[in-house]
Amino acid sequence: MEILLTMPHPNPKRRLFDRFNYPSLTLKQLAAITPPGHNLELVDERYEPIDFNKNYDLVCISCLTYNSLRGYEVATEFRKRDIPTIIGGYHATLMPEEAKQNVDAVVVGEGERTWPRVLEDIEKGQLKPFYRPDRPVAPEEIPAARHDIGTYNPFNEPIQASRGCPTGCEFCAMNVMEGKIFRGRPVDHMVEEMKSIKAKSIFFADASLTINPKYSKELFKGMKEVNKYSEAFGNVNVLTRDDEFLKLAAEAGIFNWYVGIESISQANINQSGKGTNKVENYAKAIQKIKDHGMMITGFFMFGFDFDTPEIFGRTLEKIYEWGLDEVSFSIITPYPGTRLYERFEREGRITSKDWSKYAEGQVNYTPKGLTDKQIIEGIRKMAMDYYSIPNIIRRSFTNTNHNPYRVFVKFVRNTAVRKFYMNEKLTI
Repeated sequence: MEILLTMPHPNPKRRLFDRFNYPSLTLKQLAAITPPGHNLELVDERYEPIDFNKNYDLVCISCLTYNSLRGYEVATEFRKRDIPTIIGGYHATLMPEEAKQNVDAVVVGEGERTWPRVLEDIEKGQLKPFYRPDRPVAPEEIPAARHDIGTYNPFNEPIQASRGCPTGCEFCAMNVMEGKIFRGRPVDHMVEEMKSIKAKSIFFADASLTINPKYSKELFKGMKEVNKYSEAFGNVNVLTRDDEFLKLAAEAGIFNWYVGIESISQANINQSGKGTNKVENYAKAIQKIKDHGMMITGFFMFGFDFDTPEIFGRTLEKIYEWGLDEVSFSIITPYPGTRLYERFEREGRITSKDWSKYAEGQVNYTPKGLTDKQIIEGIRKMAMDYYSIPNIIRRSFTNTNHNPYRVFVKFVRNTAVRKFYMNEKLTI
């Protein structure tokens, strides 16, 4: 069969800033488990347009919530041409009945155990409306993605070492998609896949590489022979106390940690259910990462129930005090299927179910201690302060160990993020 695997863009005419994202790992993993004999085309619409005039035998769409409506549009266009359409990913897993109204079949949850069945049923003319896995995917079944197909980013290619997150944050849907049980791929599988990647830098698309420190330490030891730069998510609790973990990470080529700091208010953290975070440990964790020669990107969210107008200025002060290398400012989003969405729904606080508004920079619920305008204006001021040109230049030469690659990465990414906030968030 001629098969299209695609990740839609919510607004294809404005895909410029998404080029800084890593290519879709899901599409490349699906390609890896597709049986021989099928011709695949991978189109990540964030990078390139979809050709609706090609004669495919099957179109498979992977969506998050923010691009789900565009996914439905893509499905509709192909269905007009009598081409079967399948949809999967986070949004389809969270809202399967809704998704089914727009496609021929819905794949719920992980696809490794269902995708081969979909293809068999298509060939038999017996496509079912829903496909659900009979059990979680075993660690050794998580495939090495095909990095030889689809979009190639010479600076950053994604990889996945594990699935499952036991933390269970109120605002996160990962428990629904991947479950709570940690599953780490065999280290030798990981090393072989990393060797196959041409890009110099690798991004770990895992919930966190700190969930199971014992596994990650073995992974880091295996990664030393790969000789690549890499970035990963990590939780504060491990990064605060485990010096051996940080030492092995640095030796393995980890040069940047993405840390969900979320809020400087412990009340907000406690309400969100992120038990790994203790505000009192933030400064220590950040300094430890720096002491081991690595950079840190802090993720912050605003609009929590305990936020007041003072939260923005206080957070910016802490960011400068800690010397973070990069930051991300977001508005909390009650994605369908999360406990946050369910709570806001019970409280009558969901103000929009237009999924196109579930992207960065949108307020689609009624905040408690802030207004919509205060949240947006507060983030605007923080972003323009932190991402001022003088600050970008200064940070580009800070905490980089005089490594030209790190200097280049910091400058380019800080500049790109500045443009993002100027052209996307600041026009809301």
